[in-house]
Amino acid sequence: MILQKPTISSLFSRFWNFFFFFIILLSSQKSEAQNASTDPSEVKALNSLFQQWDLQAIPSWNISGEPCSGSAIDETEFESSDNNPAIKCNCSYDNNRTCHITKLRVHALDKNGVISEEITTLKYLEVFKIDENYFTGTLPAFIGNLSALVILSVSHNAFYGSLPKELGKLKGLYMLSIGSNNFSGSLPPEIGNLVNLQQIYLDSSGISGEIPSTFANLQNVGIMWASDSPISGKIPDFIGNWTRLTSLRFQGNSLEGPIPSSFSQLTSLESLRISDIYNGSSSLDFVKNLKNLTELVLRNALLTGRIPSDIGEIQHLLKLDLSFNNLTGEIPSSLFNMTLTHLFLGNNSLSGSLPVQWSDSLQNMVMPGLDCLQRNFPCNRDSPLYASFSIKCGGPQVIGRGDIVYEADDLVLGPAKFYVSNEKWAVSKAGLYADKTGKLDLEGTVAQISGTNENPDLFHTARMSPGSLRYYGLGLENGPYTVTLQFAEIGFPNQNSETWAGLARRVFDIYIQGSLELKDFNIAKEAGGVERAIAKKFNATVSENYLEIHMFWAGKGTCCIPKEGYYGPLIAAVHAASDFKPTVGTRSSTRGENRTGLIVGVVVSSVVVGLLLLLVIFYCRKKSLANDEELVGIGPRPDTFSYAELRAATGDFSPSNKLGEGGYGVVYKGTLLDGRVVAVKQISVASNHVNRQFIAEIATISVVQHRNLVKLYGCCIEGNRRILVYEYLENKSLDQALFGKNDLHLDWPTRFNICLGTARGLAYLHEESRPRIIHRDVKASNILLDAALCPKISDFGLAKLYDENKTHVSTRVAGTIGYLAPEYALRGRLTEKADVFSFGVVALEVISGKPNIYNSQDGEIIYLLESAWTSHESGRSLGLVDPTLTEFNEREVIQLIRVALLCTQASPTLRPTMSRVVAMLAGDAEIDTDISKPSYLTELGYRDMANLNEGNIQDGNAIVPGPVNDPLFPSPYSVSELPVSELIAEGR
Repeated sequence: MILQKPTISSLFSRFWNFFFFFIILLSSQKSEAQNASTDPSEVKALNSLFQQWDLQAIPSWNISGEPCSGSAIDETEFESSDNNPAIKCNCSYDNNRTCHITKLRVHALDKNGVISEEITTLKYLEVFKIDENYFTGTLPAFIGNLSALVILSVSHNAFYGSLPKELGKLKGLYMLSIGSNNFSGSLPPEIGNLVNLQQIYLDSSGISGEIPSTFANLQNVGIMWASDSPISGKIPDFIGNWTRLTSLRFQGNSLEGPIPSSFSQLTSLESLRISDIYNGSSSLDFVKNLKNLTELVLRNALLTGRIPSDIGEIQHLLKLDLSFNNLTGEIPSSLFNMTLTHLFLGNNSLSGSLPVQWSDSLQNMVMPGLDCLQRNFPCNRDSPLYASFSIKCGGPQVIGRGDIVYEADDLVLGPAKFYVSNEKWAVSKAGLYADKTGKLDLEGTVAQISGTNENPDLFHTARMSPGSLRYYGLGLENGPYTVTLQFAEIGFPNQNSETWAGLARRVFDIYIQGSLELKDFNIAKEAGGVERAIAKKFNATVSENYLEIHMFWAGKGTCCIPKEGYYGPLIAAVHAASDFKPTVGTRSSTRGENRTGLIVGVVVSSVVVGLLLLLVIFYCRKKSLANDEELVGIGPRPDTFSYAELRAATGDFSPSNKLGEGGYGVVYKGTLLDGRVVAVKQISVASNHVNRQFIAEIATISVVQHRNLVKLYGCCIEGNRRILVYEYLENKSLDQALFGKNDLHLDWPTRFNICLGTARGLAYLHEESRPRIIHRDVKASNILLDAALCPKISDFGLAKLYDENKTHVSTRVAGTIGYLAPEYALRGRLTEKADVFSFGVVALEVISGKPNIYNSQDGEIIYLLESAWTSHESGRSLGLVDPTLTEFNEREVIQLIRVALLCTQASPTLRPTMSRVVAMLAGDAEIDTDISKPSYLTELGYRDMANLNEGNIQDGNAIVPGPVNDPLFPSPYSVSELPVSELIAEGR
């Protein structure tokens, strides 16, 4: 046989023969798929789901009413942006005659609804992705019947409730993504049976509790993200056995250290983020073997010891953040020879000096003014020049209310920089957004900001930071200051928008002079919505000529809504001013400060003027000594005002300035000479027990300072005159807003925030103030509302100081009928749980918009507590909601009702502490479910006690309860009688 060399023409012919055969084969297969039809039961189920979700199939599939057609069976990319909603089908069943749906995707269409049981008809479903919508309800147990599932992704929705244990039936599951939802409860141990699981996304999911021990079985996990979820307990040691792990994130949890030494076995790790853990210090020894790391973030993780000298051997490391720990020793020189792009070592106890040169990949940005920010803040130290400063954060200069000049702070600072302005103030920022691009720290909006009488331009820009943001006042005269921080959430859509972007939460902490003032501060939640301004005021003491304001992101809040890398502190403006008359020059932050004043003196007889001044000083001194005797022994001395000064401030106590009246006094609005608007409470009855109440109120409120407590400016004691001067709160009292006594409408977010703020104020009194304080008269008329509708507890005339070592105090009953705890009203047994009971009643009033005792349209007397329990037991709790509320968050309403019912349990031991109440309302603690209807509701004694004020009917149908010792309904700044036997020192 003779072999011939093939010619080019013959090769060409063979190629074309093969090509045509291949095309015919593909066409044949495609034709077979197109000739197949979708399982009719699946068509029916898909149509039902789409109808419930208000979805339409796109033209590229569902051709001629056949779902498994077009892009559902061709090479079209399943996750293409043009292919949404999308399905994919497998048409190889029944000899290519039947198609089954294997993939279903609905992405970022803001669809709402629930997952109904029709989904189980799609039993061949392998991929189910409905991310970035607004699906609600629980994740149903029947999801476990989708045995073919490989990917289950329901992130960025509004699902709630516990995760079903039936997830453990999905044996083939590769990815579980439930992040950015409102789930509660712990992880089901059954998930530990999913040995094929490789990717777990739990961040911002709401899941709490410890990681189950069964998760030790998940040896194939490569990615585990669980940041911003209240997972607790120790970091499991068994995670060190997940040797295929490439990315692990635990930030903003409630996890406890130490970081297990077994983590040294995670040699495949490329990204490790652990921060904001509690208890249990750790060393860095475990990182030595993690040679594949490109990102290592161990921020605020209780690290101690030295940075390993051989850390430079992690050659691929690009980002290293070891800030906010207690690391000691010198900084290894090898750090500066690596390929690092970002290095954060701040807030440690490291020693040594920085090298003169370091790797080109690390930016060397040392700006003028660094010496001002050294640890002792040397600029103008001991030679102060200022007594105030004002900063327009993230924007150009703005003239604010009262002609305050907010100086420009509009430099882009980048990941780790600072700026010092004329040695007067400074800003320092540290932190790196993982995924954000563009301007890294300046935000802006053209939206109109509501909820403030400040210049709107103050809120059109703001500075944002992914980690730590500090503002400093430099060269300040020592003494007490008031710090006002202005906020508005300008980056998020409204939480009531029912869109996935509305799920965004910004959470950070605020420190003043190193002291934690606000934990887990949420701008939108505090302000009652987005694009609403809120001002937060703090008292601070400057003792070393500087003031530090520190905002710190502790890993909580969403990270990537509505866009990647959008989290951390956000602030619009800072203003700090002395509470004393400064002795330094008039270099204040007010317009016109640079004008030169011409002082013209007129010379008169200095001898005559001097003698007159001496006489006036001697008279005032003698009078002051006599009046001061009453203030001896009450702790911090309040400022004192003269009667003439207060008479001028109130227009000679003009009736037109009258705010309210109680049994023992009248409250007036006044304006002091320095421009402060105040509430002047004039006690009109001169008697020993009223005098003791006056001293009691001064003694109590002088030792407590909290954002949710009314601020006492001072008092007046002249002859038999007794006057208290408070901050003026223009929206008056909560009862006036709730019960229709003014035109103020409280929407649901505002009501919820009022309850949360009141709870925080009471928690402070009970647990944080020294001495601890029982208010004894918590009621809607004693909760005042400032311009931003932030609640402030007032009227401390009945407050009692108590020893934390005592279980209770036996005392004569004082307070207001309808709010009194039964053990206190009937037996005089007083603990802080009496205030808890009163808070529960107030919470029900806030929800319902009704007082705790009122008349129905039929004239029947209704007791709010009874009504609430009837609704709760019949499963109609939402029927309690004020009918004037057209929109409200059902989950928050149910949450608040359950907390209120817990607070009003019969036994004090069954009521939560106020700190527990705060945690439950903030979503940081489970709400106890073991509650039962109190026995006092079915006993005659409760109605007898409540009926004491029957007949005092106001506003048509409200029976307004009044104080036990005061027959008159108190004003917003009420004056309630202190019992004769009461002494302020009792209970110490």
